[in-house]
Amino acid sequence: MSTGAVSKMSKTEVESTVAIKQKNGRFRGFLQRLFPRFTNTGLVFGALFFLASLTPSMAPRATAIQAVLSGLCLAAGYGLGVLLHWLWKYMELPVLRNTGHGRVRQAVLAFFAIVFAIALWRGQYWENIVRELMHMQPVGASRVLGVALGTLLVAGLVIVVGRLAKMMVGAFTRFITRHVPRRIANVIGVVGGTLLLIGLVNGVIISSVLSVLDASYQRADSVIPPDQKPPTEWDSPGSAQSLVAWDQLGRMGRRYISARPSAETLAAFAGPTAIAPLRVYAGLPTADTPEARAKLALAELKRVGGFSRKALVVITPTGTGWVDPAGIDGLEFLYRGDVASVAVQYSYLSSPLTLLVDPESGRDTARALFREVYAHWRTLPAGQRPKLYLHGLSLGALNSERSFEMFELLEQPLDGALWSGPPFGAQHWRSATMARNPGSPVWLPEFRDGSFVRFMNQHGSPVPDGTPWGPMRIVYLQYGSDAVTFFDRHAAFREPEWMKFPRAPDVSPVMSWYPVVTMLQTSMDITLSMAAPMGFGHVYAPSHYVAGWLQVTGIDDWTPEEITRLGRHLDEVRLADRAPPVDG
Repeated sequence: MSTGAVSKMSKTEVESTVAIKQKNGRFRGFLQRLFPRFTNTGLVFGALFFLASLTPSMAPRATAIQAVLSGLCLAAGYGLGVLLHWLWKYMELPVLRNTGHGRVRQAVLAFFAIVFAIALWRGQYWENIVRELMHMQPVGASRVLGVALGTLLVAGLVIVVGRLAKMMVGAFTRFITRHVPRRIANVIGVVGGTLLLIGLVNGVIISSVLSVLDASYQRADSVIPPDQKPPTEWDSPGSAQSLVAWDQLGRMGRRYISARPSAETLAAFAGPTAIAPLRVYAGLPTADTPEARAKLALAELKRVGGFSRKALVVITPTGTGWVDPAGIDGLEFLYRGDVASVAVQYSYLSSPLTLLVDPESGRDTARALFREVYAHWRTLPAGQRPKLYLHGLSLGALNSERSFEMFELLEQPLDGALWSGPPFGAQHWRSATMARNPGSPVWLPEFRDGSFVRFMNQHGSPVPDGTPWGPMRIVYLQYGSDAVTFFDRHAAFREPEWMKFPRAPDVSPVMSWYPVVTMLQTSMDITLSMAAPMGFGHVYAPSHYVAGWLQVTGIDDWTPEEITRLGRHLDEVRLADRAPPVDG
């Protein structure tokens, strides 16, 4: 081989070696930016936030849920510490000299480890306080390891994602700097990079996920189990005589119709004169618009004779179309079956997802159904038409509130409404709560003389028995431990009113407010409250519904002993038959 060839090869090898070293250097630089040394301030705040995350809140938490919450809180605390550290340096305030940096670092790491250990040790005790309050089994020592490992994993992932986002914004800023002055580039880079990230997350990632979920829920809604046969009764939707086909009722509609109690079932508690109630439902596949589905539901309601019953209930379901059986079963018993109910589906998705994808679909559907039913109802002679009531749980309560305007009812008011677990965004609920009588707690308000609106919880209403009602009766059934109702986004920087003493009986007296952390805790509680024990959180007991319906309807031909027996029976049936919460 010639000397030139050797020289040429050597040059190539050198160039290759240099390129590899440069590439490795860039990769190491990337890793150093992605995993820089943790700041002392961030570690201190992260430890404190982690400690606060394990304190009691509104709902009990499983190990995995607690780990996610604690990881998010640790990451949030660390991020706040980093921000404060940057702000301190930016304002050119005095900082520690490098001479004592090593000892300070060791002290901070020791502080983090001690606080982390104490939090894990006390966390088990704090969790069991909430569980004891809700009559649940306590957690054991095995929870500690799961929470510790899960917290570190979640916090690490969040911090890495945050640093990646920061690097993307920085890269965008450096690109802009080539074309505009540096100070302007910094502003454009931060604002533009942030908007780019938001657009990427909302417009691409979230949109794609929601589209997939919607299609998945729609397919699940159409599946009919082999053992779920169409009803044979002529007065049931989905029957051969019905205007609504069985396969167009939707999964929740078929479940609701199939669960209709028989006259024999009612007779065991309501007496031999009991008859089978009427249930009408229209699923999303029945028509293309809310108005068309509402007209079909009205036609079906007329066909089965719904307007000839003593009572008629317009129900607004939750996001998936689910109607809480606990909310209607008690009323059907109280009226000895002489009641009809009607509901129309407006979404395939769960309530939170429905609010993200199509927040107005529920309002539009509830509004269309109420208009159709109310317009026909008011044409009937006053002495020959049924009592007209509204009902809804959670998102159903919110949309049921929005189904009418008060001035529409001045001439011929409906008879009442029972709304359970109203979400924190429910306008009428919020207005009545804010205008409560002085001295009444936010978790169980008293509104004026109690003739129009009353609030109830597990223990009844604060309005004395015998207080007269006006022409329309509205009752809100709510639990103090229901985060769906009492979530407050302002809890990030101020103590919510429901945390002030005296507290609701189902809220831990040792729960404390912490900035940011309490808001994260109650955000997590929204989902957890749907899996709480019956009678707590967002799971409303049939016996409490019975008490609410008695207030709304004014039914007085049941003795207190019979009411107690009925409530106990319905609670036992619901506990024995309880499936995981469908929606919220």
